[in-house]
Amino acid sequence: MLVRAPAKINWTLEVLGRRPDGYHEVATVLQTIALWDELEVEPAATLEMETVDGPSFGEDDLVLRAARLLLSGEGAKLRLRKRIPVGAGLGGGSSDAAAALRALRSLLGLPICPEELSRVAASLGSDVPFFLVGGTALATGRGEVVSPLPDAPVAWLVLVVPPLTVPGKTAEMYRNLSPSQYSDGSFTRSFVKRLLEEGAIEEGLMHNAFESVAYALLPELARYRRALLQAGARNVHLAGSGPALFALAADEAGAEAIASRLRAAGMEALVARTVGRQEALGG
Repeated sequence: MLVRAPAKINWTLEVLGRRPDGYHEVATVLQTIALWDELEVEPAATLEMETVDGPSFGEDDLVLRAARLLLSGEGAKLRLRKRIPVGAGLGGGSSDAAAALRALRSLLGLPICPEELSRVAASLGSDVPFFLVGGTALATGRGEVVSPLPDAPVAWLVLVVPPLTVPGKTAEMYRNLSPSQYSDGSFTRSFVKRLLEEGAIEEGLMHNAFESVAYALLPELARYRRALLQAGARNVHLAGSGPALFALAADEAGAEAIASRLRAAGMEALVARTVGRQEALGG
């Protein structure tokens, strides 16, 4: 069985505050995009995994952890082809884990309901439950409480993934986030209201609490932002906790034109479109 695992961007990402359990409360609107990893799953006597076109995996790899949680000692062979940049804020690892959960449940006919599958997903990571839903969705709590929204209209975007790293990136981002950068969820509520009432993406309502933190921790990130603007992007947004950056374009041709200028300047650029729920889940 072959399943595809999409990347994601966040239309909004607000941090509302720190909870007593140490996690942060968030309000975010997530969106799957047409940038895919592929996971091949087949029955086997033992649990085996290999990666293609990507970094080697460790025993704590999310796909392996997902498989162990569902298999309870049974076997399967997993072959992961990586195309989503690793550690970029595009959700590749979480999406791969969700793909493994969906594929193993289907392939082995496991009697697990959607609610239980979502609980398993949440135990793996805050973004994993979203990838069981796909399309456009609102996530609250620490990100694991997912409410599907109507699919946003198709949008084209240009992605740049700077080769910049921060050890323990997500935790470091939260550590450097000050209470003055917390918000009350109003960006997210307004974005959702516009989407529900008019079926529109309002770029002026997009907000990411990590933007200023990312540019402070990674000063070189500003160079990539400038390059996107010089290539014709109207605005530049941080993808999740970064360092990937994206810009919306009017259409596919506009996105390709921006990407072409970036490539001519020596930067790698990807063009993708948003994908709805049915396509994201392989329907």
